[in-house]
Amino acid sequence: MSRARPATPRGRRAAGKAVALTVPPGCRLFVGRRSFWRLCAANRDLRLEREASGELVIMAPAGSETGHRNAGVTGQLWAWSRDDGTGLSFDSSTGFTLPNGKVCSPDASWVLKGRWEALAVEQREKFAPICPDFVVELRSSSNEMTDLRVKMLEYLEQGIRLGWLLDPKNDVVEIYRPGRPVEILKRPQTLSGEDVLPGFVLDLRGIFFD
Repeated sequence: MSRARPATPRGRRAAGKAVALTVPPGCRLFVGRRSFWRLCAANRDLRLEREASGELVIMAPAGSETGHRNAGVTGQLWAWSRDDGTGLSFDSSTGFTLPNGKVCSPDASWVLKGRWEALAVEQREKFAPICPDFVVELRSSSNEMTDLRVKMLEYLEQGIRLGWLLDPKNDVVEIYRPGRPVEILKRPQTLSGEDVLPGFVLDLRGIFFD
């Protein structure tokens, strides 16, 4: 396996400018936990994740249509969370470090307030070492459902209590719960937060359909 090696300070001074790195198909890059934080801080315009193995995942920015749909999800979740007060909501730019070491950024997520406040301030300021209680992944035109399903199952293994995989392309929602089969809904009007987010109902108008 190929591992990416950072340029030396001398090399950076000699270059005097940023250099684009092309990663050929089949080539994988690996980065350590501490180095990943530094890498993200130096590349704030990139969407990066880190697998539990250390493999670097570089994602394209969301398309405009997907961004609009995602805003509909995060906006409703934020408004409910503010009024409910039992937890905190997060958008797609938020990174979490799961128990297995993977650093991920769900499209929307929510963490119970007590669990969040148990973290040290320093931990909250970086990629908080906690698995959200609730996550949402929204399929974009560049996403393969097989990859997203693997991601949702990994969330389950790491501790989520409820997860939604939204597929606007086919008007389908897959609901993930611990110890239960995946539930598939075709063109639902709303989604319930169940006992994880009591009282939260996501209105899918404007997300799946007008």
